[in-house]
Amino acid sequence: MAELTVTDLYLDYGTGASANAILKGVSMELQRGEVVALLGPSGSGKTTLLRAVAGLESPKAGKIQIGERQVFDGERKLEMAAEHRNLGLVFQSYALWPHKTVADNVGYGLKLRKMGSSEIAERVKKVLSQLGLGHLGERFPHQLSGGQQQRVAIARALVYNPPVILLDEPLSNLDAKLREEARAFLRDLIVRLGLSALMVTHDQGEAMAISDKILLLNNGKIEQQGTPQSMYQTPDSLFTAEFMGSNNRVAGKVLQRNGERVTFDLDGITVAGTARGSNVGADITAMIRLEQVRISQVETSNAIRLPLSTCMYLGDRWECLFHRGGVAESGMRAYSPQRLVPGDYWLQLPEESLWVF
Repeated sequence: MAELTVTDLYLDYGTGASANAILKGVSMELQRGEVVALLGPSGSGKTTLLRAVAGLESPKAGKIQIGERQVFDGERKLEMAAEHRNLGLVFQSYALWPHKTVADNVGYGLKLRKMGSSEIAERVKKVLSQLGLGHLGERFPHQLSGGQQQRVAIARALVYNPPVILLDEPLSNLDAKLREEARAFLRDLIVRLGLSALMVTHDQGEAMAISDKILLLNNGKIEQQGTPQSMYQTPDSLFTAEFMGSNNRVAGKVLQRNGERVTFDLDGITVAGTARGSNVGADITAMIRLEQVRISQVETSNAIRLPLSTCMYLGDRWECLFHRGGVAESGMRAYSPQRLVPGDYWLQLPEESLWVF
């Protein structure tokens, strides 16, 4: 049985004609031991969905079920209070009590549940040890690093063994290097403890690294859902394709279509690509991931010729920008293992990797 089930959930702010619809019929499931990432741009509804599950927002219609417990049913006017849903919630800001020690912060929820002091101490000690914080129990939040504060917030959410842990942008307050380390720590922790987690993020790399399944929201609806691999490698729409990676996007006109193979005109150059979705018309948008573009100094098949504009050093590779009016007004980008010398290059666009929408 699923740990969390959301069925046809609607939520809006305001009333009557001025109502602003935020969730427009969202349905999802979270299985035991699974991590689901809610991904999408600002305003897509991902945080609102998380808060509705937590009991911090009141939906207009639909159902929310945690395990076998119905916690929201719009038709029956049932809405269980947040404190009775027994969910662990990690806020974006961590929300630690500055005047309480790490141990007191972690054990505060158990104290509210009127648990005995000896059992609280035992549970707090165990969870701090699991998160590598056993030696920091008597410190205060201001004496901790950002990464340590994040782990304290996670410990507080885990201490009473909730069926589902909710993570609202859990890594957003960390700097780039610490964020990368925390991402690995969080994934390892989730797997090691067998947690079921629902996580909000706007970072597609973070979603792919941590989650087992991604729900991509767009304007209050689920655009696509699936494993990180399927979302990245086989997007169903241009929105999904663009959101899930670093891409080049160009416009063209269809010359011929044979099944999934589409031949089209790209500002006087004929190239072939692969149709994705069913709405490929005469005017199309083609897209290709940066890592799929192959740079050649000699003429090659299914390629366009562009002058090099600049190269940017990324550590393990160079990101090169090619620019000319017309075929690529905003430029075409590609990765190279070394810095390129100025000049014209052929950018090969493999047919199977050049997606046509």
